[in-house]
Amino acid sequence: MGENKIKTLVNNRYALGFAFIAIYLCISFVTRSIFYILSVHDIDFSLVNLLKIYAFGLFFDLGTAFFFIFPYVLYVLFVPQKLVGSLPDKVLTYFILALTIFLSLFGFLGEFPFWEEFNTRYNFIAVDYLIYTYEVVENINQSYPLPLLVSGLVLLSAALFFLFYKLGAIKAAFSGRTAFKSRLVYFSLFLGIPLFFTGFITNKQAEFSDNTYVNELSKNGVYSLFAAYRSNELDYDRFYKTLPVEESFQTIKNELVQDNQTFDEPANEYSLERNTLSSGQEQEPNIILVCVESLSADFLGIFGNEKQLTPNIDQISQQSILFTDMYATGTRTVRGMEALVLSVPPTPGHSIVRRLNNQHLSSIASIFRQKDYELNFFYGGDGYFDNMNSFFGGQGFNIYDRNRGNLLSEKIETTRNNITDDEVSFENAWGVCDGDMYNKLMKVADENYEKGKRTFSFLMTTSNHRPYSFPEGKIDLPNGTREAAVTYTDYALGEFIKQAQSKPWFDNTVFVLVADHCASSAGKWEITVDKHHIPALIYNLPHVAPQKVDKLCSQIDVMPTLFGYLNWDYSTSLYGKDISEMAPEEERSLIGNYRTVGLLKGAVFTELTDKKNANQYSWLADKKEMSKLKNQDTKLVDLTIAYYESAAYRYKEGLMKEEIQ
Repeated sequence: MGENKIKTLVNNRYALGFAFIAIYLCISFVTRSIFYILSVHDIDFSLVNLLKIYAFGLFFDLGTAFFFIFPYVLYVLFVPQKLVGSLPDKVLTYFILALTIFLSLFGFLGEFPFWEEFNTRYNFIAVDYLIYTYEVVENINQSYPLPLLVSGLVLLSAALFFLFYKLGAIKAAFSGRTAFKSRLVYFSLFLGIPLFFTGFITNKQAEFSDNTYVNELSKNGVYSLFAAYRSNELDYDRFYKTLPVEESFQTIKNELVQDNQTFDEPANEYSLERNTLSSGQEQEPNIILVCVESLSADFLGIFGNEKQLTPNIDQISQQSILFTDMYATGTRTVRGMEALVLSVPPTPGHSIVRRLNNQHLSSIASIFRQKDYELNFFYGGDGYFDNMNSFFGGQGFNIYDRNRGNLLSEKIETTRNNITDDEVSFENAWGVCDGDMYNKLMKVADENYEKGKRTFSFLMTTSNHRPYSFPEGKIDLPNGTREAAVTYTDYALGEFIKQAQSKPWFDNTVFVLVADHCASSAGKWEITVDKHHIPALIYNLPHVAPQKVDKLCSQIDVMPTLFGYLNWDYSTSLYGKDISEMAPEEERSLIGNYRTVGLLKGAVFTELTDKKNANQYSWLADKKEMSKLKNQDTKLVDLTIAYYESAAYRYKEGLMKEEIQ
């Protein structure tokens, strides 16, 4: 009787499902082991941690495997017994199984470049990229030998089919005449486990350590991808520590107001509107802001890099106001744009650039309009990506981009100008090369000079991004590496400045150079402070001597500081401060990622997590080390809450809209 039960278990239609799950778990075990080896230097080894990593990993792998095989078991439930083993049955079975195997292998293979780039399992970045198929597919195609990889996946899939054959699973699938009631019992198992994971298991439950690498190793990549998709919006009040809203706003008002500012009277309790008064002669030059893709401070010679990757930026910095202790608010380009344009803390969830109803916000555009500036946004790709055109157009910028046919909403009142084919010498997945973009900007600057227009131009570069490709013959390094891309990025900027110096508008133009984020943000901690350290400088500013500014500051402070140097009187509700007016006790930086946000003040980093927790760490800048503090500074915790709670509240309640101010 026992032998018959074993035969019944093996020789039935669900044998293929069990075989797939077993093989999936084996492949995932190997993948996790490889990632562990790659990260071993960042993990303090302990046998308990190692066992937890593989135990949690096995649990999440098992759930994911059941999700993958569910379409097949659903088919098996309903196919009539008389069709088992027939040609239609074999065709459908092979098709469903082949697709399942291919997708699961693709998931494993795709994790390797993602881990290399971000040192995490799939997360919200992967979710965002799935929306923009052109850029992602082209980037993969230009970065990796795609035909070879697809061929390899097909061969691996065929090898797994052969393995199923050798295990007898295929024979069992086409010879087993399992009754419907028995199939229903098996189906209940295959359905019950996915339902259990969907209803009761969250990806966060794999996070048992303070070490980010340990937590990521404990997860399953595909499960993490869908978890990120399900939770791509985070409501601050629901997930984070709060104070009474009135208390948060009173705290943040006291924090933001500087000596040369006064609040409007009588002030709305939720208004941050304040008047900035200057004692100097106001200047109104043209302004060009170059936001450089993935330019970590570590790449620059002025910050200790000895590889001579950025000789032009290093030279320009000697003639500029250089901010040596500035930090990016986030890890994505849209976070950098948000910080520079809106001057707002990086509230949890998507950047405001990516959110709905983000037009006509209080921003630097509001201040430029007070000074009668024309606003231009330059991007080498299609600004549909990451909602950039809608965001910048919604703030009143003219758009200059590589239009690939993605239309702007009619609600966005802007002028969109195409970068034409004859203006392009080189183009990759993300857009035209930096050199072509600078040429386009100079052409527009020439036209505006002839028309007597006062302009602010925001240019977003793309060349320092995988696939790290650029025009041949410009630098001595070949395409394909990050160091080469940084070198070309520096070369193109240097050529731009040289050509700009010959233009009649140069003497009346100020250049701002700042990175959007660092090249890599991964580290031992959920937020690794040194992975947000970026360069920022202001060049060609009249009447201000070149200098190094060593104050701890944030990306959100860049434009308010420039306004201060230009001696502008203006009204503002921005969170950024004028760094030149900062007293030592005002120095701070706001840093976040998708779900964790924080405040660096002095040697203490305070973070808020989406589990309504607050943690504090001592930050040793010289050693780039953090250690958790047992006793918390409650004033710093409250200040951190005030920054993020008030910013989230203002956006949610529409208080950032210009017409409400």
